[in-house]
Amino acid sequence: MEDAYQIFSYLPLRYRSEEESEYVQYLWKAFENNYQNEQYQFAFMSYHMLFMCFVYFTIWKIKSIHPEDFEKISLGFDDSIQSSDTPFGYSKEKESKIMLIFNFWGLKERIGEYKKLVKERNDIAHSNGNIYYKDQQSIDNKICDIVRFCDEIQQKTKTTIEHSYKAFLSENYSLDESSYSTIEEMLQDEFASKHYISEKDIHLCCDCNISNLSTLADFSAISATHTEIINLYKEE
Repeated sequence: MEDAYQIFSYLPLRYRSEEESEYVQYLWKAFENNYQNEQYQFAFMSYHMLFMCFVYFTIWKIKSIHPEDFEKISLGFDDSIQSSDTPFGYSKEKESKIMLIFNFWGLKERIGEYKKLVKERNDIAHSNGNIYYKDQQSIDNKICDIVRFCDEIQQKTKTTIEHSYKAFLSENYSLDESSYSTIEEMLQDEFASKHYISEKDIHLCCDCNISNLSTLADFSAISATHTEIINLYKEE
């Protein structure tokens, strides 16, 4: 169960609405209850839905950070991919097909594995008379796979996250010129919620080399804000 909770490191630190947060927690409770009651097949279904939430939030990062690229790579997909104002709107597209968007980050060789996971979930979502996950080890293996998939996808987003983080620092480094009382509030509103940034994303930001911003006139203030963010979020 502890390993399963790792997925929250890849899910957003902050949601745009209470309904979004409530939905993710609902899926977790469904997983948790089924896992504890040894209904492992249904536990896998719930956990896979959490993985799909991660997929949608990650795709949103392309849309919000690289809008011009997103417009090109989303051609041929369901209209909801372009028009949706929330990541959950992506659920209108077939789950296997939407994985193809990860070609943007060079994950072509891994997409087959992500599609296979969707097929496995689909197999248990039908009344076919089969119980594929009868013991705890069977579901634990799937949890490890999903967390591993989240990690390899998230690691591939590094350049995207760093690009957006540097843009945030360049525009939001001074509390005096903002309506915020703390750096943390400013980061949450102007960066985290905007792009559905996760704890793992923040760790990438903390390790980000911002030296290429040194030509900016206010680099000293930018660097100080970056240091404060590191102190707020650095891993223990």
